[in-house]
Amino acid sequence: MNVNQSAPPVPPFGQPQPVYPGYHQSSYGGQPGSTAAPTPYGAYNGPVPGYQQTPPPGMSRAPPSSGAPPASTAQAPGGQAAYGQFGQGDVQNGPSSTVQMQRLPGSQPFGSAPLVPVVSQPAVLQPYGPPPTSAQVTAQLAGMHISGAVAPVPPTSGLGYGPPTSLASASGSFPNSGLYGSYPQGQAQGHPGAQPPQRSVLPQASSFTPSASGGPRMPSMTGPLLPGQSFGGPPVSQPNHISSPPPQALTPGTQMSGPPGPPPPMHSSQQPGYQLQQNGSFGPARGPQPNYGSPYPGTATFGSQPGPPQPLPPKRLDPDAIPSPQLNELPPQQKTRHRIDPDAIPSPIQVIEDDRNNRGSEPFITGVRGQVPPLVTTNFLVKDQGNASPRYIRCTSYNIPCTSDMAKQAQVPLAAVIKPLARLPPEEASPYVVDHGESGPLRCNRCKAYMCPFMQFIEGGRRFQCCFCSCINDVPPQYFQHLDHTGKRVDAYDRPELSLGSYEFLATVDYCKNNKFPSPPAFIFMIDVSYNAIRSGLVRLLCEELKSLLDFLPREGGAEESAVRVGFVTYNKVLHFYNVKSSLAQPQMMVVSDVGDMFVPLLDGFLVNVNESRTVITSLLDQIPEMFADTRETETVFAPVIQAGMEALKAAECAGKLFLFHTSLPIAEAPGKLKNRDDRKLINTDKEKTLFQPQTGAYQTLAKECVAQGCCVDLFLFPNQYVDVATLSVVPQLTGGSVYKYACFQVENDQERFLSDLRRDVQKVVGFDAVMRVRTSTGIRAVDFFGAFYMSNTTDVELAGLDGDKTVTVEFKHDDRLNEESGALLQCALLYTSCAGQRRLRIHNLALNCCTQLADLYRNCETDTLINYMAKFAYRGVLNSPVKTVRDTLITQCAQILACYRKNCASPSSAGQLILPECMKLLPVYLNCVLKSDVLQPGAEVTTDDRAYVRLLVTSMDVAETNVFFYPRLLPLTKSPIENTTEPSAVRASEERLSNGDIYLLENGLNLFLWVGASVQQGVVQSLFGVSSFSQITSGLSVLPVLDNLLSKKVRGLIDGLRAQRSRYMKLIVVKQEDKLEMLFKHFLVEDKSLSGGASYVDFLCHMHKEIRQLLS
Repeated sequence: MNVNQSAPPVPPFGQPQPVYPGYHQSSYGGQPGSTAAPTPYGAYNGPVPGYQQTPPPGMSRAPPSSGAPPASTAQAPGGQAAYGQFGQGDVQNGPSSTVQMQRLPGSQPFGSAPLVPVVSQPAVLQPYGPPPTSAQVTAQLAGMHISGAVAPVPPTSGLGYGPPTSLASASGSFPNSGLYGSYPQGQAQGHPGAQPPQRSVLPQASSFTPSASGGPRMPSMTGPLLPGQSFGGPPVSQPNHISSPPPQALTPGTQMSGPPGPPPPMHSSQQPGYQLQQNGSFGPARGPQPNYGSPYPGTATFGSQPGPPQPLPPKRLDPDAIPSPQLNELPPQQKTRHRIDPDAIPSPIQVIEDDRNNRGSEPFITGVRGQVPPLVTTNFLVKDQGNASPRYIRCTSYNIPCTSDMAKQAQVPLAAVIKPLARLPPEEASPYVVDHGESGPLRCNRCKAYMCPFMQFIEGGRRFQCCFCSCINDVPPQYFQHLDHTGKRVDAYDRPELSLGSYEFLATVDYCKNNKFPSPPAFIFMIDVSYNAIRSGLVRLLCEELKSLLDFLPREGGAEESAVRVGFVTYNKVLHFYNVKSSLAQPQMMVVSDVGDMFVPLLDGFLVNVNESRTVITSLLDQIPEMFADTRETETVFAPVIQAGMEALKAAECAGKLFLFHTSLPIAEAPGKLKNRDDRKLINTDKEKTLFQPQTGAYQTLAKECVAQGCCVDLFLFPNQYVDVATLSVVPQLTGGSVYKYACFQVENDQERFLSDLRRDVQKVVGFDAVMRVRTSTGIRAVDFFGAFYMSNTTDVELAGLDGDKTVTVEFKHDDRLNEESGALLQCALLYTSCAGQRRLRIHNLALNCCTQLADLYRNCETDTLINYMAKFAYRGVLNSPVKTVRDTLITQCAQILACYRKNCASPSSAGQLILPECMKLLPVYLNCVLKSDVLQPGAEVTTDDRAYVRLLVTSMDVAETNVFFYPRLLPLTKSPIENTTEPSAVRASEERLSNGDIYLLENGLNLFLWVGASVQQGVVQSLFGVSSFSQITSGLSVLPVLDNLLSKKVRGLIDGLRAQRSRYMKLIVVKQEDKLEMLFKHFLVEDKSLSGGASYVDFLCHMHKEIRQLLS
């Protein structure tokens, strides 16, 4: 039985044609530093203002009324930081210890008691006794809770934020540092599409209880030293290659808190804690982090013998009741600020792993209303039984508040990320196509919603009640069918529109422009032949590629050849049109030099069928590079080129796509002429927003005309300097097109990336001349839209073209009260012209639950979708507001969401605890990544064009793409056996996780880095790079040699697999440890402090906790 059919034994749906054959996508889950800017959130590392001294030995401290555990102000003599700078692992990663401020560890120690979460699952936790390093996990976040139904996460026990620390400017000038291909360096520019790192299921109520007592105690060492451990300085963080010792199991729901310092006296007052409320629906215990070698036996302690493990009391210790260790109990170099153990705060990697393990094996059946789907990082199969697949629609919450007051209180945005033409994996059937003949699809007379599984048939099947507006409609005689004893039509399972969440209708002539069926679309290739384009080899490369690429134009169903016609234009300051009519022996060129008044000089012979005119087209593509080989023309035009393409489509009375290949700022005298306005001095001023706005309104006007004609524009940019991406991208953005950017293009380095992107762009299935409308049931309505499209009114999203990678994000607001019984409904209807010229309607339906309790809202949220919406909201905000205002708005909203949860849903506990909802426990780490992104906090080497480019890309990304873009995947390649061909488990994106004896692959959907540690075994270097030592590896290498050995095949296979998952080709960059390119690589280690002033994850968590406490007080 086909997995995609509905459950009952169904007769096959009318016709079996899957609509877009031949689209395979391997893996489904879908889906940036330097002047030391002021640190964004007060300073985390400054001195601690006025903390009380620790009590004399032996005294228990009474819990302060505020509930924030006081932090001891232990300082090392001379005020130096007490920890050794690096972990007790291998040679440190990063600069040598003399340059203290330049290494930005994942979490800087800061001035207050740490908030380290201890996950309270049936989890493994440390016994008391002289606590080992890893017990700091437990102890340090006195009070972080993450709970299921009601989830707590750790507080920063009364953090002190001192004066801002200024960072050494470490941007350095590294060659090839442009992340998206900045000019002087053009290196890291791949853009693969969207596939998120895998995510895992939620663990049971996790709670972290940081404690406010003194600095961590040296671990005691019973056995021999671990590799790389030395007695030198006390360890600050776990060595990269060793996992924390396995803690002892706790009973589920118990919380653990213990001081990072010496063990509390066993008689210290223990107050019974509140039992954690549990959801009961989440997965197994969180064991040691995936992908760290097996836990080492025995806990390391220096000097003292470990005491016998004490059984844990099954209650929570009150962090405030733990006596602080005295200054004289600590070795002198340890009297320092507290440091939160990063392993004790919520880990994206763990959540991803858990979700994969818990939800990856079962198909996701869409028959139940309001089900939260598996994470985008989980590979799962979908069975459509009445609601649209999460590949088409994902929501920020699947249980929405019944009233607007409740929604305002929670501040959780209600939004859906819709990808109407999403490609499905081969195992899932494309939407069925339903043909109702001349009568067309059945709709509600009042609200015009299309027939769907939620419509209610009454009066024996003669009428139906609309599920969106409740209007009663007559059923046309030809559609009539009797009802069974449950009130359901007896043919429900024969009709896709009555049993499935997604399907297509063939549209009648009434749905077509000018009431006539459309012609098949056309593709026009418009090639810049100015000096830069010829000199770089671009024109020759492109013409060579087009000869073969034209055989792969998109085609419909089993069609023998594509119905798409093609045309060719070249341009510099003037435009050259080519007649490639099949009856000609040679192509003919016609020049239009009056670019101010653009017209198309020929109709017949400009747009042709590829097979009929093949010899003429081949001849033309051979001649173009020769014709312009000696050109000295450096100036180009831009707007007239788009105008010409649009006029050609208008004359041919068809929709289509323009492929523009452009190299420089259009400064020639013509409409749309631009000037260089790049000005870095505007950054962090109120005028910064002008950098993101177009220079002139001419392009908006042009885009509007293009949309009316169904003319979509895809732009391939090859700049060597500033080209004003913010202005040039206006037309592609508003027409539903794409922009690709290859800075400092060189054929030998960038050929593979450009050709791969071009092939995919030309071959992908596109819907033309599209209009999308989202209807909702009474009580909510669509109020805001984000993406690459144009809107001429408040309801219709107009797209000259829409492909399977683009999303439209829709925000909903209440306009009435919702009913818990009936829930809420969404219907997305997309009217478009297929590649074969057929007019179609694609319908996606989704039913959501409604709630009167805030706990139900927080239990059914999807953090990845929330971050996708918040990033798009912020990236649009920078057009009109100062960047600082946008950042502050995000932080405030996040704090309000979490404070509302804390106040209304979490069990009572001290204010010193940071409590996070289970399904939102990654909201702080992901939000911090958005705040640190190049658009909102650029480093010194990020160009204005890079920022505009990223802003544009994120605007239409799906959830899987934003997930991996903001939190990149870091995969260790040499930790698992070479024979193991499965994809390695990711590790957290922090420098602390890198071991200099290993090799790591980092990808974010656009960039791909291979980081090689300085101590990698010689055999590994030989197997992978074909050279005998680390020093002989070429830094910045972009292609791995093809070598006949298992490791080489495995790594190259993994890279190919990652590229296949993404919508853009990721160019590889090999980065050697301690090399100048390493700065660029570290920019993507998002849990660490960034050189542009972005906070580390730990620091940001503390900052969020402070914000939440302020809101609660």
